[in-house]
Amino acid sequence: MGQRVAIVCGEMSGDILGADLIRALRIHWPDATFEGVGGPKMIAEGFESYFDMDRLAVMGLVEPLKRLPELLRMRKSLITRYREDPPTVFIGIDSPDFTTNIELALRAAGTKTVHYVSPSVWAWRKGRIHKIKRADDLMLTLLPFEADFYRQHDVPVVFVGHPLADQIEPITAAEARRELGLDVSSEVLTLMPGSRESEVSMMSRDYFDAARVLFERGEIENIVIPAANDARYRQLAELLCHYPELPVKLIRGQSQLAMSAASVVLLTSGTTALEAMLLNRPMVVAYRTSAVTFFVMSRLVDIKFIALPNLIAGEKIVPEVIQSEVSVDRLVSEVSSLLRNDQQSERFLALTQILQQGGSAKAAQAIVSLCSH
Repeated sequence: MGQRVAIVCGEMSGDILGADLIRALRIHWPDATFEGVGGPKMIAEGFESYFDMDRLAVMGLVEPLKRLPELLRMRKSLITRYREDPPTVFIGIDSPDFTTNIELALRAAGTKTVHYVSPSVWAWRKGRIHKIKRADDLMLTLLPFEADFYRQHDVPVVFVGHPLADQIEPITAAEARRELGLDVSSEVLTLMPGSRESEVSMMSRDYFDAARVLFERGEIENIVIPAANDARYRQLAELLCHYPELPVKLIRGQSQLAMSAASVVLLTSGTTALEAMLLNRPMVVAYRTSAVTFFVMSRLVDIKFIALPNLIAGEKIVPEVIQSEVSVDRLVSEVSSLLRNDQQSERFLALTQILQQGGSAKAAQAIVSLCSH
């Protein structure tokens, strides 16, 4: 009888990780079966999903409350199933508010438990570490500073690297510009105001105004803006009507191509900063939210930096322009400085190598090792 691996994940990024992990575990356990909650990529690998993964993917404050009775039923059903018929190992991928309670119940019943992708416990709600310590035999982290945090709290942990570091293959700015139909020798500013409507509303005017100053001064010749989806494309196109003089190429998706073409990327903080680092493109990171949200978050969050490259490096290598600091003058100054003198590239290459750990293969090895003890 082969190993039974139970996995629960609740979003698309977790589905990608889950599918890669299934492939990597099969190398060690060719007869293993995989079941739980997963998405289309995991199902394509032969995974049996008992619930539709989309039912777990709830965002915001109100939506999870509406869905709470259903989510609680799902969680209870999974705990009952795996208490009555324990799997070889239970793996929760991300979605910590849903999976950690399952891990807690199953570990208490004697099942080996793993959590893959650390919650941001190092940044806020640090008290969660005590629950995680009780819930998990092993934590698998994507980022090195996360593993350091767990070691400090005596939680067994393996840093497996970030999958994007193994997936992204940088291309030259010249190649990207040719593909976008831009002059290969021109200075290109790529603007990424955000993927959410609120972010675009909050950031884009300052980005566009800064781009106008840089264009009028002759420091940039082309502007590329990748829209995250059709809704953001329409929103950005409407805002750009007020800037007819700007040489903007607004495209749907293709964010990595847009970043690759850039002399400098001006972006709103998030995973995009990690992608820009892996593509080895100079960047300025800006972020602004509503005054109330910022007031609350600044009291809950305990981190020195917001940009992932800075968090990974443990020092400021990427300029961060946050909240009240966001102004046209400041953005122009930071972008202009990078256009004249990019000192980020060498650091980015070193940080990329740190993140290239083999991801799923290393995660699978750690899980197999846990289950053999």
